[in-house]
Amino acid sequence: MSHSVGQVAGYAGITVRTLHHYDEIGLLVPSARNHAGHRRYGDEDLDRLQQILFYRELGFPLDEVAALLDDPATDPQEHLRRQYDLLRSRIGRLQEMAAAVEHAMEARKMGINLTPEEKFEVFGEFDPDDHAEEVEERWGTTDAYRQSQRRTAAYTKEDWLRIQGEAHDLNMRFAALMESGAGPESAAAMDLAEEHRQQIVRNYYDCSLEIHTCLAEMYVSDERFTATFEAVKAGYAAYLREAILANAIRRA
Repeated sequence: MSHSVGQVAGYAGITVRTLHHYDEIGLLVPSARNHAGHRRYGDEDLDRLQQILFYRELGFPLDEVAALLDDPATDPQEHLRRQYDLLRSRIGRLQEMAAAVEHAMEARKMGINLTPEEKFEVFGEFDPDDHAEEVEERWGTTDAYRQSQRRTAAYTKEDWLRIQGEAHDLNMRFAALMESGAGPESAAAMDLAEEHRQQIVRNYYDCSLEIHTCLAEMYVSDERFTATFEAVKAGYAAYLREAILANAIRRA
């Protein structure tokens, strides 16, 4: 059975021009021509084309492909074994590359585009990457998460230090207000709670009053958040929660 050049090009997913070129350089000479002089390819030609395309996919230049296929000491089975070994090697390299890319993606999940030294300087012993999977699992489908990812992906060390400084300053003012005896429902406490919300809006995502109250509940229900706030001042987590809830009611 013979096939036209157009049919072979369609089978192999290559152009007719490519087949003409292979013929011109002697890499794949069709075994027959019809009465009009048009190329006709037999099954053995197709087998050879398959070998050529295997080697081309593996990166071999055409002259090396010709040398390999025309070597009388190499049988077709040897070609398949060589290609199999080469493909396994390439698969191994691609898997290593995929693992490296996956690792890089994991490292950027929280948008922390910092060196390890800079990350320690900004966050201390807390590593945001350690919590990236949990964060994505809990909020990965939300608009707030996606918005935060987009913003923080471009943050530098200086950006994170500024954000940390803003948060520290607000915590200190909350602590001072607590020491003054002002309650969490006081105007001053509600003003600070609103400032807390606006810091989130400015640096991470559009934090609505509803989202802010959900965060407030998490500050007292998740012991990790509670411990962070309690390290600033005893009772701060509950105080902040009440101030946020009062602010939400005031602004509703």
